[in-house]
Amino acid sequence: MARSIKSFSMLTALVSLLFGLSSVTADDVVVITGDNFDRIVGKDRNALVEFYAPWCGHCKKLAPEYESLATSFKKAKSILIGKVDCDAHKSLCSKYDVSGYPAIKWFPKGSLEPKKYEGARTAESLAEFVNTQGGTNVKIAATSSNILVLTPNNFDQVVLDETKDVLVEFYAPWCGHCKQLAPTYEKVATAFKLEKDVIITNVDAEKYKDLAGKYGVSGYPTLTFFPKNNKAGENYGGGRDLDDFVDFINDKCGTSRDGKGQLTPKAGIVTSLDYLVKAFVNAGSDEKKAFLAQIEEEVEKLKGAAARYGKIYLKAAKNFVDKGEEYPKNEIHRLERMLEESISEAKADEFILKKNILSTFA
Repeated sequence: MARSIKSFSMLTALVSLLFGLSSVTADDVVVITGDNFDRIVGKDRNALVEFYAPWCGHCKKLAPEYESLATSFKKAKSILIGKVDCDAHKSLCSKYDVSGYPAIKWFPKGSLEPKKYEGARTAESLAEFVNTQGGTNVKIAATSSNILVLTPNNFDQVVLDETKDVLVEFYAPWCGHCKQLAPTYEKVATAFKLEKDVIITNVDAEKYKDLAGKYGVSGYPTLTFFPKNNKAGENYGGGRDLDDFVDFINDKCGTSRDGKGQLTPKAGIVTSLDYLVKAFVNAGSDEKKAFLAQIEEEVEKLKGAAARYGKIYLKAAKNFVDKGEEYPKNEIHRLERMLEESISEAKADEFILKKNILSTFA
């Protein structure tokens, strides 16, 4: 996490205000609308624009390839990789004779007379076209994945580990629904990459048919969740949007992440300690030591992640006694300043947990 949530939000808002565009943080594709089209297309850089519809299966299949293209070209200042939602901006799509989805058009620098792209819909083919038309020499960036690939050699070791919550996607390489799910599933894995007890995995069920058969896989994709306490597995029957997966994992695993992988304000909060903290904060100076002893006693009962959070509660309570009632507010402000610096994702998690817990004292 190169910048804090606050800094990133302010930067995004400023860019949108000044230039009338927004970029999707997950994929680097510039979102083009009827309001900003004329301001950013046909001006001082070449533009490749995908005209799509949210419900279009071919568009969903293209999405990961197009996102890879945009990521690769994001440093090429002479090239814009953008997309237009034709359901939301029908008149704009009609203006450029879009009759099917996805339609990909090339707008040369300084021109609003597009050339239709009719090549293969892979990142490599699209990059070759853009390089030829735009005079660039960009190669498709290799993308790393946070999805753990399973085979018969590691399946039991990973999935049956009773210290881990594991989500498994059984897929087939030719399956259209699997291809549509792929970019979302990758985002799920990325969102939970810092949760050491949550593992997002997939397995090629066509290649390893015996493994798929063992778990009753009869269609693709099949999503099966193997929580710490049930290694027989349970079918995932929820929605296929990012938020659906995130809500499911947070509920089942006790995590508190959003779709971007950032900790929510609920992260680190222990209900049994919250009640004691309220009483502690409102108690008189003589009574505080008694409540502090109760907090310490309760912390000793906690296990797992809650035990780690409990130690933060206890330290905050002791500092409250030693440094006064202004301590939580002052410490929160200090953490917020540190979150605005360039820090690692792990360090940001640490600061956000402390900030959330300190807020119960403030």
